[in-house]
Amino acid sequence: MSPSPLVWFFDVDGTLLLTEGAGRRAIAAALRERFGVDDDLEHVPMAGRTDPLIVADAMRAHGLAFDGDGARVAFWDAVFDHMRRLMSPPRGGLLPGAAEAVERAGAEPGWTRALLTGNVHEMARIKLGAFGLWDRFEFGAFGDEAPDRNALAQVAVGRAAERCGAEPARCVVVGDTEHDIACARAAGARAVAVATGGRPRAELARHEPDLLLDDLRDPDALFDWAATL
Repeated sequence: MSPSPLVWFFDVDGTLLLTEGAGRRAIAAALRERFGVDDDLEHVPMAGRTDPLIVADAMRAHGLAFDGDGARVAFWDAVFDHMRRLMSPPRGGLLPGAAEAVERAGAEPGWTRALLTGNVHEMARIKLGAFGLWDRFEFGAFGDEAPDRNALAQVAVGRAAERCGAEPARCVVVGDTEHDIACARAAGARAVAVATGGRPRAELARHEPDLLLDDLRDPDALFDWAATL
């Protein structure tokens, strides 16, 4: 009998890796290049949010708007160009245990590794590719595919059903913010919170994830729990 499918949805920033603010800097540089706006974007919340929402907040703060799809595409192309420059050589690094957790998740029969991230597709590829993790994931759901994180989780769970035959309760969202916990709940998935981003453990605990870890350095704590699902 084949093992029941289980899909791991890993967040990127603050869960698998840190880039020392490269994403914020890339967006700020594109705003300066395309609109002449000089803003470090420190006032714009980023953790757990989608890239398009972050850009919308930044543009709204300056009364800006794209004047068509061409302008939007050109802006994001500028973001990606700046991000590639900022990540060559890579800045930041993988968080403790992240690479091992991803590898182990891919070694279990019936388990699939995927991404659920607020990064748009190309930003996720640049970040993960810089640290050799991009090709470890079979598929993903990205920030340019839904208006907010909760809707994005529903896209992810639907994709898991189509590709793997996994039910929502057999999908596990691993993230570092309350938004990751909330989106898992909205999609009927399980939530694993790791206190490796900007949220302290006590704050994450208030949102009652199914499992709460300090980090990913102890894979047994994560995968022994998964074996009980």
